[in-house]
Parts: sequence; structure tokens; C-alpha cells
Amino acid sequence: MKEILYRSTRGGFSGVKASEAILQGLAEDGGLFVPESMPVLDVKLSDLAGKSYQEVAYEVMKLFLTDYSEEDLKYCISHAYDSKFDTAEIAPIKKADNAYYLELFHGSTIAFKDMALSILPYLMTTAARMNRIQDEIVILTATSGDTGKAALAGFADVPGTRIIVFFPDGGVSPIQKKQMVTQKGANCKVVAVKGNFDDCQTGVKNIFNDKAMKEEMAAGGFRFSSANSINIGRLVPQIVYYVYSYAELLKRGVIKDGDPLNIVVPTGNFGNILAAYYAKSIGVPLGKLICASNENKVLFDFFQTGAYDRNREFMLTSSPSMDILISSNLERLIYRIAGNDAEKNVAMMNALSNNGKYEITDEMKAQLSDFCAGFASEAETAQEISYMYQNADYIIDTHTAVASYVYRNYRETTGDTAPAVIASTASPYKFTRSVMTAIDEKYNAMEDFALVDALCELSGVKVPAAIEDIRSAEVLHTSVCEISQMEETVKAFLSL
Repeated sequence: MKEILYRSTRGGFSGVKASEAILQGLAEDGGLFVPESMPVLDVKLSDLAGKSYQEVAYEVMKLFLTDYSEEDLKYCISHAYDSKFDTAEIAPIKKADNAYYLELFHGSTIAFKDMALSILPYLMTTAARMNRIQDEIVILTATSGDTGKAALAGFADVPGTRIIVFFPDGGVSPIQKKQMVTQKGANCKVVAVKGNFDDCQTGVKNIFNDKAMKEEMAAGGFRFSSANSINIGRLVPQIVYYVYSYAELLKRGVIKDGDPLNIVVPTGNFGNILAAYYAKSIGVPLGKLICASNENKVLFDFFQTGAYDRNREFMLTSSPSMDILISSNLERLIYRIAGNDAEKNVAMMNALSNNGKYEITDEMKAQLSDFCAGFASEAETAQEISYMYQNADYIIDTHTAVASYVYRNYRETTGDTAPAVIASTASPYKFTRSVMTAIDEKYNAMEDFALVDALCELSGVKVPAAIEDIRSAEVLHTSVCEISQMEETVKAFLSL
């Protein structure tokens, strides 16, 4: 099998092995690691039809993680996708109305981040052993709600690691916050930041890029890595479920081998839809990749105009994991459509950093034909939840509702009736108040955990263990800091 090496989107590093890229998270020049060449799926999709999720995961991940042995990779996969998921299917696909909903929320924290963050600790600790790393690995993560808990659950009490999660104070749902602040584990730290997600994300990137901090860490026997979707070890596992979806719908006879399959993704940091783009790049005949935004529609505007402009009001919505104005993973796509030209990419990223905006060329824009975009307002998101409950007897969360609404609009305006998979990225149990009041305003008078019981009664879906576990869990993390105090907070946790 051809060895796949990685390079930074900012040109400073190349020839990096997968395990090294996973350990580093962010390249030292501030860039993101991308494959130097894109592998090709070396098994027929028809042969994957009927295979288990774990079997498909191996066939996809072995293409990208070529320095991992078969034994190591299969060990990571089998330990990640096990009884932590409440269904043997791992990622079941439910037909509802005119689409197929890929339920990515059956892991231990009931959000799609579990699909990658269940395996990342295994990939990372295996990589540390392969590269003879003695330092303690410090996972530094910013979250808009879901990554934080999924990363905490993955890394809690993993030997040789510590994890620090920053989340925007007041910018996550009550359930999301309760999940994080009750996290057990002597190696875990959770901190609320007085700012929004972009502030948290920028603060984390600044700490990563601080050379003096890096030297201080090394002297103390620590090294940083990331559990955010900037880590290629997060992105590769996400490619799997799009390949799995195509194979599963082949098995069901919904599509024939070679037929296009549209993919709809509620999008914030751009990692989840980029994984679909990578799946298409390795040979899966996906059709349109439909990027669905909420009222923070910076990505919708980018695909419409070719201009990325974060100079706008930051909206707090009912789909907080998409409340993002700086979509970090878009840099990987920009680098690619710039002809893998690091200089062009750096110029655009500098413009974003300095002026809050950049514009791609017409030549680059022409390479975005795989994508189209739409957005849903808060009212439209609520309407979609109600519509799906009333018409399909299927209750979806707010993020999935954004994608569902955008797809309904896309189908009506384009007439494209090719089968579509909608990435259902979170359980409705994670956003009970927004979901239940969208169905009926009367639920707004109820407290959060009464809403959980009402949702159970209405949906017939058992309350997930992730919710039951936090009903009476003790709050263990109460730290709050200013944006300017993030680095100081990290040092204090590490006793530097």
C-alpha cells in the first residue's frame, strides 16, 4: 500500500507521518496537516455493503494512517466502536420523509463527535508508543458544546494524558454544560471563558503557537496536542461514516453502485462536511455536498459569493455547535482549491486574521462545484422540528433540523431527487427545551429534566445513559476565566 505522508497547509512542514501529525495536532507553522496525495479506496463499495461499521472503518482508515500496523489499527477500532455505543450498528440510518438520517449520536455523549473522539485517544497513545514519546500529552481543546464532552469522555484517566477544555460561558446548552462540568477524571480540567466560541478557538490556537510556552512545556515534560477537528486524527474517522452510508444504502437497494448520493451536513467548523469531500475524493460517488448553516451563515455567504467575511454580529442560536464565524477546517479546502499553494493560502489566512475577511479567485471558486449551501433561521429550524414530528413521527435535534430544512428547500428549488443522507449530529435529548417548545410551546414552562421525561414519552426513545448519568451528578468544574487568562489557566493546571 502506498505510504501517505502529510504536509502543513502553510508550507513549513512536509513528509510527516500520520502518527506524527496526530500527535502534533496543529503544525508548528500554524497550518493544518493534509495528505500530500489522496489515497484511493482499494475495495469495491459493493464488497463493503453488508460489512460491519468496524470493518468499513478499517478499510478507510488504513488508507490514511499508513504507518499504523494492521494489528494496531484494528485494536484502536475495536476498542473505540464497542459497547460505548448503544447500538451494534454504531451509526444507524433511518428513513424519514424524503431523506435518510445518519444517526451519529449513539455514542457515550450523544453527539457526532463521539464517532471520532472514541478512537482518537487510542490513535494518539498508539502514536506516542510508535514515536517513543515520553512526555505527557496535554490535550488542549475549545468547544462550542459537543467536542468538549466527547473529548473529556475519551481521554478521562487515560495514562500519559491530560485534557483541558475551554467553552464559551453562556454559549452552550444547559445539558451540554452539565455534561462537561460533571466530568470525572483526575487528568481533566473544564473552564468557562467569558467570550464566544471563536474567542475560545483563537485563544487555544494562540497557546499552540506560543514558542515560549512550548519550551516551558517541554522543560516540564509536557507536549500539546488537540482533540479539535484541526487534528487529522479527528478528520479521518469521520470519512468512515460517509463510506459506510453509501455501502449501507447499496445493501438496501436504495442506490446502485455508481449512483450519486447527496450528503447534507449542519456545518460550523467545516470538519464534518470536509470529511464527506474527502470520501468523494477517494472514490465514493457522492453527489452534491450540501452545507447547511444556521443564522451564523458565514459559510453560506462564502459559497454564494467566494468572499469569507467574519465581520458580522455573532448570533447565539438554538444550534450552538454551529455558532461559529471562523471555520477552521475550511483552510484545508482553501489550500486544495489554491492548487496546494501554501503561499496563497497563508495570504488568505493572514487577511482573515488581520482584516476578518478574504476572497478567493474565480479559478478557485470554479472548483467548488461539489458544494452548495443553504441556511435556516431560528424560526425555520423550529418549524422543521415540528414538521418532522407531525409528518414523519421522527423527532430531531436543532442542528439536524437546520440540515433537514436546508435539504427540503434544496430539493424543492432544484428538483434534484437523488437519494440524500442527512448527517444527524446530535440526539434531541441534548437540546430538549428547544426541541420540545418547537413541538408545543406548553413545554417551555417545564424544567430541564422534566422535559427529558416528556421527550421520552413523546418519542418512545429511551432516555440515553449520557442524560441519566448527569441528572444528579455533582458539579466538579466551576472555573471561569477571561480570554486573556487562558494561557495562565493552562499553566496553573500543569503546575508550570
